[in-house]
Amino acid sequence: MDVETIAVATESKFEVSFTQKHIVKAFNISLLPKPNILNLSNLDLLSGRFPVTYFYFYQKPLFDDSFPIIDNLKRSLATTLKYYYPFAGRIVQNSNTSEPQIICDNSGALVTEARASIPLKKLNFYNLNESLQGKLVSINPDFPLQIQVTYYTCGGISITFTFDHALGDASAFGKFLLTWSKIAQDKPIPCIPNQNRNLFPRNPPTYHPSLDQNFVKCTMEEIMNIPTPKVLLKRLYYIDVSSIDWLQSLASAGGKKRTKIEAFSAYVWKIMVKAIDKDQATSKMGWLVDGRERMCGDNNSMSNYIGNVLSLAFGEARVDDLRHGSIPNIADKVHEAISQVTNEAHFLDLIDWIECHRPGLMLSRVVLGQGGPALVLSSGRRFPVAELDFGFGSPVLGTVCSTIEKIGVAYLNQRPSASGNGSWTVSAILWPELASALESDQIFQPMTTRHLQLF
Repeated sequence: MDVETIAVATESKFEVSFTQKHIVKAFNISLLPKPNILNLSNLDLLSGRFPVTYFYFYQKPLFDDSFPIIDNLKRSLATTLKYYYPFAGRIVQNSNTSEPQIICDNSGALVTEARASIPLKKLNFYNLNESLQGKLVSINPDFPLQIQVTYYTCGGISITFTFDHALGDASAFGKFLLTWSKIAQDKPIPCIPNQNRNLFPRNPPTYHPSLDQNFVKCTMEEIMNIPTPKVLLKRLYYIDVSSIDWLQSLASAGGKKRTKIEAFSAYVWKIMVKAIDKDQATSKMGWLVDGRERMCGDNNSMSNYIGNVLSLAFGEARVDDLRHGSIPNIADKVHEAISQVTNEAHFLDLIDWIECHRPGLMLSRVVLGQGGPALVLSSGRRFPVAELDFGFGSPVLGTVCSTIEKIGVAYLNQRPSASGNGSWTVSAILWPELASALESDQIFQPMTTRHLQLF
């Protein structure tokens, strides 16, 4: 851990002053489709309505200071919203079903400008509790999409993008951001998004009974008041490519080739047992799984689907087995758990399960804090990071975090490093004992300016 760099980052008081707010609406509203009410799909109802924030940091642009960065961002955003028109709408509760729905009335996205009191190199990239809430992220519940552009004293810039989870998942948001960046550079857009939300249940709906054990119907009030017995730390880590390759090699030593995520998961799960109460006999780990490829087979017909197509795979193992087991053995457990949901049958069952429990919102029991200590890993290996150039250069960092204060599990969100060298950034929500356990060796390196080459 580079203590000196982190200490320097906290010497100057980090303050942010908000200077302007803009509401950006979709360009050429006459072309927007009718009707203007978009009902959520069954899988959207499983999203939990959590705010999801992506934040990107850019060094001082090389061109003249007169380049109108904010004007270019607003112009290109207005064009992007023409394709992603639900993102410029409002999310309201249907009075009959009490379920959320999107009113596509082009109310607009909120863009806030702000100025930071420090240069980028003095920002604490490791402790996200200090950097995000109320400074780089400010939530206005009236806008499903909100962006904050922050200018630093060195000329650097950060952009935070916050989405209501009802709008979509990481795949949907990644396509939105990539489309926006291409439009900002006057380049062709990468795809035409599918906004139909046409994930319908079977008739009659049917599902495997195990789903009753894994998911539960809930209210928005229950989601906002998830029991959180321990303080949650929000941290950002750097995982070097050499560590990733070493873990994959270690996990594959038994003769079965394991993916990087499976190997990384095995390592984390083994470390995790050091940080749970001694009276716990078992430990759970979960993985977010995108169903697009699973539901369309080889024809790629859902690749541009905008909305939520996510499920959660969960594995449970005895603490003693994890403590004494080898990385290859634990990787076998990871592979088996993920394999249970990486198929079309699971997603069709999940859609039907939700149909049988409507109206209302649904969530994983473990995420609601009903399953004991657990950790969920989300892999964003395809999420655009270095590609997000809005006309003033590629970012030095792009990752994800959440402003939520209550959640029933620990979270790890993996993203590729902006350097493109195969390393990762991992954004984490952890209880203190788990943070200490993960930082006990050199795999999880607290993010510093050295990793980002900010000097």
